[in-house]
Amino acid sequence: MSHALKDRCAIVVGSSSGTGRATAIAFANAGARVVLAARRADQLEALASEIGENALSCPTDVQDAAAVDGLIQTALDRFERIDILVYATGTNIPERSLEVLTNETWDMMIRTNLTGAYYCTKAVLPAMRRQQQGLIIYISTVAVQMPDLSGISYQASKHGLVGLAHATFKEEQENGIRTSIIFPGLTDTPMVLKRPAPTPPEVMAKALQPEDVAEACLFVAALPPRTRVPELILLPSGL
Repeated sequence: MSHALKDRCAIVVGSSSGTGRATAIAFANAGARVVLAARRADQLEALASEIGENALSCPTDVQDAAAVDGLIQTALDRFERIDILVYATGTNIPERSLEVLTNETWDMMIRTNLTGAYYCTKAVLPAMRRQQQGLIIYISTVAVQMPDLSGISYQASKHGLVGLAHATFKEEQENGIRTSIIFPGLTDTPMVLKRPAPTPPEVMAKALQPEDVAEACLFVAALPPRTRVPELILLPSGL
């Protein structure tokens, strides 16, 4: 897939670390022009320097609708089109059980994991409609299919991504817009450090790597426009 995405423009939201960072690198290696979006400007700049001239750093707070609109416009100003949007932003908290979850924390989780995805989706659709083509990939979690103790705010927000993805496709398929949602299992990313108790090293040794999820995103993105992968579950083989 060395040139599978040649000349396509992809926005990767959440590209400062973890799965988003790995996806941005994978897409760039496949020939895409990549717009890097996240809040941490220093990490975005470092990644843009690593990727080279086909990368554009655009610090963005996805909880701010105006900032998301600015992200989309910046991508269009630089590359004139947007072929792919990957929403890889996500967070969790140690204080995740109902006993300790606060209303403020619930709101923050929904804004980051779900509302930000809605802002990005709504903002990118006009450009994709004009092109009569586009792909939106959302990164969810296997906890949607296999409920666990990752917390109700996390699971509720990630369940919401499923509705957002499928409903968007139903409304926009006549415009050539496709959606896909990926459900990774345990992945060795910084978010694991936000668990209430450390995950045993022997378990983490069997976890997915961010590059594994990035390869799944690349697989979906490289398929021809006549195809669609509505959902993809990716699990560690040893867990």
